[in-house]
Amino acid sequence: MARALALTPISYSYTITKTLNPIFPFYNTLPVSSPILSRPQLTRRSLFRSVLRSTAGELSGSVVVDDDELDELDLIALEQEAKDAVEAYSSSLSQILSIASGDDEKNYLKETAESRRRSARRAKSIPDNLLPRVAIVGRPNVGKSALFNRLVGGNRAIVVDEPGVTRDRLYGRSYWGEHEFMIVDTGGVITVSKSQATVMEELSITTTIGMDGIPLAVREAAVARMPSMIERQATAAVEESSVIIFLVDGQAGLTAADEEIADWLRKNYSDKYVILAVNKCESPRKRIVQASEFWSIGFEPFPISAISGTGTGELLDLVCSGLQKIEESNNLDEEEDYVPAISIVGRPNVGKSSILNALVGEDRTIVSPISGTTRDAIDTEFTGPDGQKFQLIDTAGIRKRTAIASAGSTTEALSVNRAFRAIRRSDVVALVIEAMACITEQDYKIAERIEKEGKGCVIVVNKWDTIPNKNQQTASYYEQDVREKLRSLDWAPIVYSTAIAGHSVDKIIVVASEVERERSRRLGTSILNQVVQEAVAFKPPPRTRGGKRGRVYYCTQAAIRPPTFVFFVNDAKLFPETYRRYMEKQLRSDAGFSGTPIRLLWRSRRKTGKDEGKAATKTQENLTSNDRKLVSTAS
Repeated sequence: MARALALTPISYSYTITKTLNPIFPFYNTLPVSSPILSRPQLTRRSLFRSVLRSTAGELSGSVVVDDDELDELDLIALEQEAKDAVEAYSSSLSQILSIASGDDEKNYLKETAESRRRSARRAKSIPDNLLPRVAIVGRPNVGKSALFNRLVGGNRAIVVDEPGVTRDRLYGRSYWGEHEFMIVDTGGVITVSKSQATVMEELSITTTIGMDGIPLAVREAAVARMPSMIERQATAAVEESSVIIFLVDGQAGLTAADEEIADWLRKNYSDKYVILAVNKCESPRKRIVQASEFWSIGFEPFPISAISGTGTGELLDLVCSGLQKIEESNNLDEEEDYVPAISIVGRPNVGKSSILNALVGEDRTIVSPISGTTRDAIDTEFTGPDGQKFQLIDTAGIRKRTAIASAGSTTEALSVNRAFRAIRRSDVVALVIEAMACITEQDYKIAERIEKEGKGCVIVVNKWDTIPNKNQQTASYYEQDVREKLRSLDWAPIVYSTAIAGHSVDKIIVVASEVERERSRRLGTSILNQVVQEAVAFKPPPRTRGGKRGRVYYCTQAAIRPPTFVFFVNDAKLFPETYRRYMEKQLRSDAGFSGTPIRLLWRSRRKTGKDEGKAATKTQENLTSNDRKLVSTAS
């Protein structure tokens, strides 16, 4: 039978410290007589009863609670239901974001799943820096990126039928038989003297789009340096590789550029194993004739087709014959440590590539005032000062869709799509904004995408040295402006840096590491329910016009990365959006989670089979009682 419980309201004469630090300082701010934390051996069921009764008591002073109703709420079942709710929410959100990204994103997800299945077949994984490297070099538009995608088994590199698309080095892991190695895609090498106009045309370089405010002389100088920068990246790839795939175009035939590249390889890299692959030989009848033309440059030609895959198996046999097999060392950990990925995103020309180069201490990517210099998403391994390993991802500048459509550039559209992919496969996103530039609507849209993807975020204000007349209040005023314009990331820390000079660049990694720890932190159930209890007691859910009020039965953290909390309530519709934001704010102020989005899922308690049976029994008893009254009245 239901009984009235006289509940003593909790005294709130103390003040909970508002801090964004981890949860440990929070223990010292709790009341000594806390009904939850004062009992170390508290069971999960007694914890639930304490939370429910205390919460209900704070709402109404006294409440009628049925012990049988408490027993029916199986906490183990609630935990499982919370996990199911998180999986359903994540799947639905992923589908929505995939639809927004288009068909290319769906293909990428399929290729990613296939790549994971291939990788899962191997019990151990050799780190990328220990694997031998195979570089693909050649003049522009011979199919290097298409061959790269074929060998790594995915759509990693951008493939467009125009020269000069690839500029930076792009790495991918490849398997063939018992061998495992890294494939390196490079930009097209232009060694023949050409005019500046011809170079611009071949490399698809413009001096107008996205270069407003840059003097014409600076633009022309950047264009003149671009070929040498691309060749420098290709040279670095050749020097670190054991095998070189020299790719030529079988349909275009032998050119002067092919001959100069062959001479360059023969004179400078005679100690390396060079394979001459003649691409675009799809026809079985013509492939031998097409390849025979290249005997004159001093290497044995091997006909292949990167698009159809013809001859790539034999090509990999030749590659493996020139590689030394790397044995899996017993010193490698049985379970590889988790390596967080940090993607660097933002609008064009805000200094993303400069930040990457400053962090790794080398010219890993090309830095130029030319808008859209970076095309592919460039992955780079990096070890922090404390020995923590990270995977840094440099991305292309993200412009508005309308601007991309008006420019009519397929390459830029694919580059932006890969930037969004980088956000999805990263753990922490460094959103780079330019100090002197105003925060635009595009910055806000990128911030929204980061929040929807559930990624940790660090806002990097680059080119801080360009702010004139700085004082102690400049950073505070700037932060206030950023918080107002990027409200979806009001929880993200801000770092002020100057990448070119290397100032405060290391802070990005330090703060990103802290954000990743917060994103991976799991809050104890007892502490979590105590925080929720205090929040509900301080500000109860609002009543409806009919007098109904929401009640929180139980709360649990069902997932990390990002932290996801499931609230089991009497009716989720009784908790408006304003109250849900209040609860998120209380969780952040009392429990931390700085730099990461947190998700709150609200679940109305559904009746179990026992509840339905009990209700049916009570209904039958009521009917029987009514029948007896009718019989008594009739007699």
